Amino acid sequence: MSSWLQGARSAEEVIKHVSSGDRVFIHAAAATPTELVVALSQRADLTDVRAYHLHLIGDVPFLDPDSAASDRIHSLSLFTGPNARKAVESGKADFIPVFLSDIPGLFRSGNVPLDVAIVQLSPPDRHGQCTLGTSCDAAREAVDSARIVLALINPRMPRTHGATVVPMSRITAYMTVDRPIHLHAMPEIGDIESRIGELVAGLIPDGACLQMGIGAIPDAALARLGQKNDLAIHTEMFSDGIIPLARNGNITNADKKVHPGRSVTSFAMGTQALYDFIDDNALVEFHPCDRTNDTALIGKNDRVHAINSALEVDLTGQVCADSMGHRIFSGIGGQMDFVRGAARSKGGKAIIALPSTAARGTVSRITHELKPGAGVVTTRGHVHWVVTEFGAVNLHGASLRERAERLISIAHPDFRGDLRGQVNGIRRFVL
Repeated sequence: MSSWLQGARSAEEVIKHVSSGDRVFIHAAAATPTELVVALSQRADLTDVRAYHLHLIGDVPFLDPDSAASDRIHSLSLFTGPNARKAVESGKADFIPVFLSDIPGLFRSGNVPLDVAIVQLSPPDRHGQCTLGTSCDAAREAVDSARIVLALINPRMPRTHGATVVPMSRITAYMTVDRPIHLHAMPEIGDIESRIGELVAGLIPDGACLQMGIGAIPDAALARLGQKNDLAIHTEMFSDGIIPLARNGNITNADKKVHPGRSVTSFAMGTQALYDFIDDNALVEFHPCDRTNDTALIGKNDRVHAINSALEVDLTGQVCADSMGHRIFSGIGGQMDFVRGAARSKGGKAIIALPSTAARGTVSRITHELKPGAGVVTTRGHVHWVVTEFGAVNLHGASLRERAERLISIAHPDFRGDLRGQVNGIRRFVL
């Protein structure tokens, strides 16, 4: 038996290191340390614990607004996942609007002082070094800043390269578990997503440096890049759609100014095939999100093409991506980081891609104005390309009147008449 295994404790023993009033960071996405999260939720003696996290996956009892755990552990999501939306809407949890690139600075500066970081790690190597596995993002700074580090060590967690090392000496207490890490199935690509992906791919040249998120539209675009050469990856998220391009030689990272020869990401989420691909893969580097999402750093690479999504876009170009009116749906994330970074990149393009309608075609996502309470994630001053299944338009440098005309041209035909009527009734567009 490896000597480090003898130091493992039960989840309950590990979580005893959390005290009432602590500020706790919880590792997110595929790295969500479920067993420790459940044990934390079951601590009936705790009060006033503040849990900071990105999108958590799996069983998170304290996110149930009807649970006793939600009275003891207050969730503060820096990016709200599906299982946190009800708690935020009910007032039992809170959402912190913040650029992904700024989150590590909150911990480093003491603006959000952390007492505890709870993380899931790959096992130590012969030098006693674990790694943060699939999620470096804000976890890097959380581990470096917190007084106490509690870990779930899992042999199924990929060992990743980059700025991911966590020495065993840094860990206060740990448990072990041998189970698959959280998966995210590849989405089904329908006709609409396929058409949007085709249009987005048409905007991407040879030698482009790509940032793409997760979902059917990014995957549809990636699937159409098989004839492109010398592509590069500098992204906040790494997903399954990248693997065929890497294996087929389309991705070389040869022309990158920042981390040449390496695909760079902050976290990965997808299928087991993805986790197998990144495991001990020296050509994929994980870095904290204040590096991957550093606008100045992004802009140093040429031909950065950032593809992001939206819930709705108004006719002036304001992009809402984090809420449905007053209801928080997700978060700011890294959209603005990459929109601005791509705009600063020589030959770059910032692209917002979305279906033209929602609610089975009954609601236009291109609107004359955003819903009351909707968050403007990308401002009208930052927006460049917008793509729906009906076309791609560039709003950069366009007047309000020109923007309205261009966006109406890519709205669903069923809504174009109403949108034109609304524009004609708003004086600001025709001055």
